[in-house]
Amino acid sequence: MADKKSKRGLGRGLSALMADVSEVPAPENAPARADLMVPIEKVSANPDQPRRSFDKQQLEDLANSIREKGIIQPLIVRTHPKRRAEFEIVAGERRWRAAQMAKLHEVPVIVKEFDDTEVLEVAIIENVQRADLNPVEEALGYSQLMDKFGHTQEKLAEVLGKSRSYIANIVRLLQLPREVQAFLQEGKLSAGHARALITAEDPVALAREVIRKDLSVRETEKLAKAGLTNIFSDKGTPKAKTVGDKDADTKMLEGDLSANLGMKVSIDHKPGQEGGSVTIRYSSLDELDDLCRVLSST
Repeated sequence: MADKKSKRGLGRGLSALMADVSEVPAPENAPARADLMVPIEKVSANPDQPRRSFDKQQLEDLANSIREKGIIQPLIVRTHPKRRAEFEIVAGERRWRAAQMAKLHEVPVIVKEFDDTEVLEVAIIENVQRADLNPVEEALGYSQLMDKFGHTQEKLAEVLGKSRSYIANIVRLLQLPREVQAFLQEGKLSAGHARALITAEDPVALAREVIRKDLSVRETEKLAKAGLTNIFSDKGTPKAKTVGDKDADTKMLEGDLSANLGMKVSIDHKPGQEGGSVTIRYSSLDELDDLCRVLSST
């Protein structure tokens, strides 16, 4: 199914998809306009949902509200692709989890017929628009849309109202070691800190030091650009760079070009000189064809 859908653009379009799952807040005493009430055990989460973490305290607060007032806004679901008479969540997993905590037996749902691609698109777009995803979850969502369904950074940027460089920089966070990604998910590091760490010689060690000393993004950038100098000693002095070292700006530019082209890009620019070279490595003839199309497009 993924191959079949990969060339069709971004689903039915943002406006159409979001109109289908519009959840305009209703007055507190307004009844939920649901298609039907479904036993809660007949509803399951979408395994491709980009949001992986749910704040425990926020869930408990929502569960308390549900105990008192019920679920005001129905869950958006689709017929489960594998299990008959069951449903899969498109939007509203947080309410579903809180309803379980509140020990509800049934939940109100609105049934929409979405394919796999549209379900993922809606889940990502809904969460991004509501700022519900941490940077790593956001990056994973964009990566899924590109890798699993063949969408481009340009198309994502257009639909989501963001710049292509924003999409590229967020996705690059997935290059960080898992420990650093965990710091980012836990809120111990900001996305700005994480972007600076991508070019560090030892991002894990530097991340720990950034957290320990509560360093600013600018201070983190300076340390990463210095090549992870002897930052662990107050009397430490910067070590000399070797001839082949690249500065952080060059590495960042390589990462942006690689993310944009989907191929390994290497920039060789000698300090003090205007000229240099750019090397693009392709792994198949199909990639070479894609590169030729990009270079020959006007």
